[in-house]
Amino acid sequence: MITLHQLKPTYMSESDVKGSDIFLQDKVPFEKGKKYFIKASSGKGKTSVLNFIYGCNLNYEGKILYDNKQTDKDLSAFRLKKISYVFQDFKLFPEISLFENIEIKNRLTGYKSKDEIRELIDKVQLHHKRNALVKTLSLGQRQRVAILRALCQPFDFLLMDEPFSHLDEENITILTEIINKEVEDQHAGMILTSLGSEYNFSYDTIYQL
Repeated sequence: MITLHQLKPTYMSESDVKGSDIFLQDKVPFEKGKKYFIKASSGKGKTSVLNFIYGCNLNYEGKILYDNKQTDKDLSAFRLKKISYVFQDFKLFPEISLFENIEIKNRLTGYKSKDEIRELIDKVQLHHKRNALVKTLSLGQRQRVAILRALCQPFDFLLMDEPFSHLDEENITILTEIINKEVEDQHAGMILTSLGSEYNFSYDTIYQL
């Protein structure tokens, strides 16, 4: 369980977040095993919410509880086993290959075998780019790599910030199936943000920022 209490970015005023389903609310729970969709126009704080939860942005007021406890500000160990994140800007390593970018995460977690990683790469139609440097890939190809990398670890929650913004319908369908299976296999929760499209997931709760 992740619970937000009276959360507000320090760089936004109360009038900026007026009417939000999340900001300045007494209690906003995210439960393991459920899917959540956060919808808002650009600049309303979608990325901020996920960054706050992940602990890579601490510029907020209020509290974030993990299983009803506050954690240390350094969430490194927590992230390794509890939370995985598909960043909007991917955060890939451009000078190493597609396969190495995924494997570097898997070395930390030991979660999937090399054969399982290759199978995922094949499923998202990137087998021909397996050894290509990430800097040579298109935005859509990089986005697929970022998603696969996020799935190469155990997690209670998967955070995804506009994960399909550079993908066509075919690839969205393929990845939705892969993500759904991994989330369900791990009995995990999922929090997805988007400017509008809900894609093909079945959500338990939809929040408007």
